[in-house]
Amino acid sequence: MHAESTNHVHPIIRATNLLQEFSVPLIAGVVLGLLAANTNPHLYETWIEFNPFGHELTLHFIINGMFMCLFFGVATKEITQSTLPGGVLNPLRRAINPIVGTFGGVLGPAALYLALTWVFYGGTENFGAVANGWAIPTATDIALAWLAARLIFGASHPAVNFLLLLAVGDDAIGLGIIAIFYPDPNHPVQPIWLLLVVGGMASAYIIRRFRIRWWPVYILVGGTLSWVGLAKAGVEPALALVPIVPFLPHSGHAQGLFEEEVFGLSVLDQFEHQLKLFVDVGLFFFAFANAGVAFSSVGLVTMMVLVSLIVGKAIGVTLFSWAASLVGFPLPDGMGVRHLLVAGIIAGLGLTVALFVAAKAFPDGSPFQDPGKMGAVLSIASALVAFIIGWALKVRGRTSATETAGEIGETDRQSTAADG
Repeated sequence: MHAESTNHVHPIIRATNLLQEFSVPLIAGVVLGLLAANTNPHLYETWIEFNPFGHELTLHFIINGMFMCLFFGVATKEITQSTLPGGVLNPLRRAINPIVGTFGGVLGPAALYLALTWVFYGGTENFGAVANGWAIPTATDIALAWLAARLIFGASHPAVNFLLLLAVGDDAIGLGIIAIFYPDPNHPVQPIWLLLVVGGMASAYIIRRFRIRWWPVYILVGGTLSWVGLAKAGVEPALALVPIVPFLPHSGHAQGLFEEEVFGLSVLDQFEHQLKLFVDVGLFFFAFANAGVAFSSVGLVTMMVLVSLIVGKAIGVTLFSWAASLVGFPLPDGMGVRHLLVAGIIAGLGLTVALFVAAKAFPDGSPFQDPGKMGAVLSIASALVAFIIGWALKVRGRTSATETAGEIGETDRQSTAADG
């Protein structure tokens, strides 16, 4: 009877894992949001602005301001995990090259976006409003980028972990950008309330000292204080768990991003393990509520976001990581410049965080919000661009150390010849 029950359970678990691995809920939310917004926009607006509790608690706010706490909390868990022994950020020297590439992946698209804004909107009254969207193309969707990298490079290729570190680093920087550059426009910043965030961190520390091994206690006590503090301070409350999650007890070593374990999970691992399905399914509602923009909204800002994501990321990541390799911080064994270029293109897959930033950069009522969001949605195309270029450059498979040195050396010789 036990075996029979197991046979019934396993296909469901396998199907669920498959849906999560391929980010099906997120993609389905994007598709249905676009479909609803373009077939019956009035009904779509009624759904997402439904106000069952009165005051400002619309479904849109519940999703963006409350549910996304868990999404950013899980992202913070990945960042925390990566700094532990065995993680991609430990030891630091091994991670220097991709960390430098991460900064290129933020500065490159931001600079390109601002340059395009100057070209098309310089001297106009809309310049400041459009320029405020500079952070939209700095984002990378961790799950989708990881999936695309595995499909393009192969599951065991070193470029997959390299890109994963880029995505984690992008998100870490992105969290800071949201907190600093995009305060709540409806509530003036009141820093005194941030003391509640400090209180939440102190609470989490005390709970940890008492060796509490049930993660909801940390989230309900520390997370609630942090959320109220951020909301009252005028800072994005969806970031409430970012300062709390690092206090969750861990095993002292990295489990490995996206690895699954059943037994012996630390409190930090349990937090992700027990919430991951809920968060992945919840991303359907986030995508549905945020990606529902009319195709007629496609415009200049859409193209600016899209070009900045794909071209800006590729140039920024490639140049910065290549420069790091020249000064003594090499690429991972098995990666060459061509792998680096394709990884940079994949990093342009900004969907989830880019959508979130677009909603902050262009407030409700802004004529640039929907075009900006559409640029984030269309960034899915970066996976197709990366696949085509990756196929042309034959990136599936490892590059020998000799070949890597040869690629970089050839670039140096060409540069020297050009200077001469």
